[in-house]
Amino acid sequence: MTESDATTKATEAASRAAALHATPYGTLPPASPMPNRKPLSLPRLQEMQARGEKIAMITAYDATFAAVADAAGVECILVGDSLGMVCQGLGSTVGVTLESMRHYTECVERGLRRSQGTAWLIGDMPFGTYQESKEQAFRNASVLIQAGAHMVKLEGGGWTTETVRFIVERGIPVCAHLGLTPQTVHALGGYRVQGKTQAGAELLKKQAHELQEAGATMLVLEMVPADLARELTAELTHCATIGIGAGNGTDGQVLVLHDMLGLHLGKMPKFVRNFMQDAGSIRGAMENYVAAVKNGSFPENAIHAW
Repeated sequence: MTESDATTKATEAASRAAALHATPYGTLPPASPMPNRKPLSLPRLQEMQARGEKIAMITAYDATFAAVADAAGVECILVGDSLGMVCQGLGSTVGVTLESMRHYTECVERGLRRSQGTAWLIGDMPFGTYQESKEQAFRNASVLIQAGAHMVKLEGGGWTTETVRFIVERGIPVCAHLGLTPQTVHALGGYRVQGKTQAGAELLKKQAHELQEAGATMLVLEMVPADLARELTAELTHCATIGIGAGNGTDGQVLVLHDMLGLHLGKMPKFVRNFMQDAGSIRGAMENYVAAVKNGSFPENAIHAW
């Protein structure tokens, strides 16, 4: 066989291999690239909190967006029950089922596994899956962990404390959620800032400390005054605060994917910035978001907070 024939055969073999591994519809490649960073873990996130490095979190609901977010440097991906509104067209989050959360969590986990797979994955526990009992909560949290989540998130304080303790003691990390809690928005009288009064602020702080002592290692603070969020962040030593409409004094930030890409179908919430504008690409928008969270330029309290 001549050198030319060998080259031709090698080229044809490479073409056949490429054809076998081609992915239609622009889906993810089958082979994972080498990771650009170490996988995020609970100890690593706690180290970030301790040294004052901001944590960038974003929601994602499918494999492709999860992979892009991971490659863009997002540390934490939340499969939020906000998917009920942005993916399923529901009027609120309360109609989201556990089966839906399991399905979307599996989709995101597959996307991470087929890319560099370094982000910390959090699954939202939907309304009605943890309110009945601690046992019910653990059973349903296990479904999300088995679907690929590293941590589960649940809303509310007070009565949730012992539920959090029960879940954490059985090996499942928990992210708590205080302030505006969308699953109980009707009881709160609408999408309103929480903790504005002295009594409201004291209750929120009390619940946050209780959740930390119960074992919660993350706490989403949604639509609470920036000064209160900053004060609480300084008090919580081993529970990282993640703000959304809570100012820039928290340990990190989270935004709904569709909001930060400017895809909100109604009025854009006050606490959102459209990172897609002038970014050039979705990955570019995510990278800009991560950079802005890291350097403290987002959120701007005068614009995005109360």
